[in-house]
Amino acid sequence: MLSIFSTNILLLLSLCLLIACSGSESKKSVPSPNKENMPTASEILGNPQYQAISYGGYRNTDHSIEPTLDELKEDLTIMSAMGVRILRTYKLHKPHAANVLKAIHEIKQKDPDFEMYVMLGVWIDCEHAFTDHPNHEREDSAANQKEIERAVELSQIYPDIVKVIAVGNEAMVKWAASYYVQPGVILRWVNHLQALKQSGSLSKDLWITSSDNFASWGGGGDEYHVEDLTDLIEAVDYISMHTYPMHDTHYNPAFWGITSDESSLSKKEQIALAMNRTLDYARTQYQQTVDYMHRVGQNKPVHIGETGCASHSNSHYGRDGSRATDEYKQAMYYHLVRDWSNKEGISCFYFEAFDESWKDAANPGGSENHFGLFTIDGKAKYALWSLVDQGVFNGLERINPISKTFEGNLESLLNSAESPPQLKINQTL
Repeated sequence: MLSIFSTNILLLLSLCLLIACSGSESKKSVPSPNKENMPTASEILGNPQYQAISYGGYRNTDHSIEPTLDELKEDLTIMSAMGVRILRTYKLHKPHAANVLKAIHEIKQKDPDFEMYVMLGVWIDCEHAFTDHPNHEREDSAANQKEIERAVELSQIYPDIVKVIAVGNEAMVKWAASYYVQPGVILRWVNHLQALKQSGSLSKDLWITSSDNFASWGGGGDEYHVEDLTDLIEAVDYISMHTYPMHDTHYNPAFWGITSDESSLSKKEQIALAMNRTLDYARTQYQQTVDYMHRVGQNKPVHIGETGCASHSNSHYGRDGSRATDEYKQAMYYHLVRDWSNKEGISCFYFEAFDESWKDAANPGGSENHFGLFTIDGKAKYALWSLVDQGVFNGLERINPISKTFEGNLESLLNSAESPPQLKINQTL
């Protein structure tokens, strides 16, 4: 039937279609201003020149208030100034992820030398997730498929920016009792994405993984050591594992604290010893993941999809709990884990760039609201004070011009930190 149309009519129809689509996202890839010599995931991950971070741009307690494109660009410029070149984000069911990609693209249009890449997260739920009766043997097929389709669509629109798709966020770990799925569910979607790569629908250089707790990747108990996990390890391009020693200062504090012999040391010395043990704990969980991968006959890259330490907590991890959360300890953990991962060629998507108050909206003092290296209103926490001194944030702002917390008063910051508790007699180092 098309042969009966003249060339002019075809051109007119094409023009009408373009006009009708203006203002909405095209499913075709967006032209990149700098496609030559663009690094692949295999060249980015593990390269200390491409620092990684977890990013959510929400600035309000009300999670329905989306950050604007200008706000996202502010954040991207700040993260770029601190050396971040790849970020990890979710929110495919909301405008956030697509807007982050759009903001990066628009910055690159004006500045072809701007580099920022994305690990795009796909949220995966079990059937009846977040109800009184979650069914962990089945998945929420309709919702999960929509997430996968959106990830595919955005990867096709922005192939120069999206370098990794992660199927699930702590979706297999069994303490995620409201929503976790069995490894076979993650495996099915990973295989689906790998097939799209094989067919040419997705870039062959796009890496596919799942971002999950170290235990879920085999570093935990035997309940995780199932055939589908072995097949999943074989199917992914690399393993993205999470380790959170901070949480275990409450749930498994065998490593956390000081000995009686160390009680006479200064507070700074006590904290340094405790934080070095904290890093050792994270390294052990990383190695347990690697060891299990080798045990099932695989040898894939293993990177850290999440690790972090809150700067405040009014419950388990604060003054009346394990005393693991203050800006001083957060800074020490940040630098310890960065130095180790850089040295070992491990990408570490540190959690996270900015505080987000929606995460525990009913409890402003909750630790989930305070994992950021920046406060919501643009103050750099102690971990980044040296970058403020170097002037890397000069001229940049987030609500306010970037400045230091505690007005840069180190003595006040140290006074806010507390010595770790004494190790119990039955604890081992």
